[in-house]
Amino acid sequence: MNIVITGASTGVGRETARILAALPGNKLIVIARSSMKIQSLAGECNIQRQETIVQPVTFDLSNGDFKDLAFRISRQLGKVDVLINNAGYLLNKPVGNILPEEIDDVFNVNFKAPFLLIQALIPYFNKGAHIVNIGSMGGVQGSVKFPGLSVYSASKGALALLTECMAAELEHKNIAVNCLAFGAVQTEMLSKAFPDYTAPLSAEHMGEFVANFAMNGHNFFNGKVLPVSLSTP
Repeated sequence: MNIVITGASTGVGRETARILAALPGNKLIVIARSSMKIQSLAGECNIQRQETIVQPVTFDLSNGDFKDLAFRISRQLGKVDVLINNAGYLLNKPVGNILPEEIDDVFNVNFKAPFLLIQALIPYFNKGAHIVNIGSMGGVQGSVKFPGLSVYSASKGALALLTECMAAELEHKNIAVNCLAFGAVQTEMLSKAFPDYTAPLSAEHMGEFVANFAMNGHNFFNGKVLPVSLSTP
């Protein structure tokens, strides 16, 4: 499969990429702002496989040219079978202190970037492709909410609704779109949101789940927002 993963420099994105790269037949493009981290990831995976199957692409999802990014992806991979919109931006701040530009920062990465990347890649998706948006239990209506995470949770709620809408709109192209709403996973982002909390799941464990779901979940689900959570947090 030809696979694209955003936010692949750390945490669940990095572990998911490592697991997918180890499977025969897969080729990956890993995307992040940190050139050094994704080059290190690509080098590690390529040495393990003794071939170049992971290509790093440095890109700022907050304000980049998505049409150009899609073209670069198509030049390196050809058609795309799996897109994992994993990149996320956390703001942990009381609602009374949040600045307008901070709202933009969060929504640009958590909502606008997945929308624009999906839009730009539409001509390059294979039939039967699977788009996996990485959401949050904070963005699921009726779930437990926490002080300081209003904008982050709202952006992930928007991503969940986008998933349902995109699934309906791309169904005629035989492209499935699903959202995995994470609960607590031990990552740098969780530590920023809940500094004194230890999650029941590691990034590696969640990466295994995401990798399997990305390759097989579209055979069972489309347009679904699926909680993946042992605790919140």
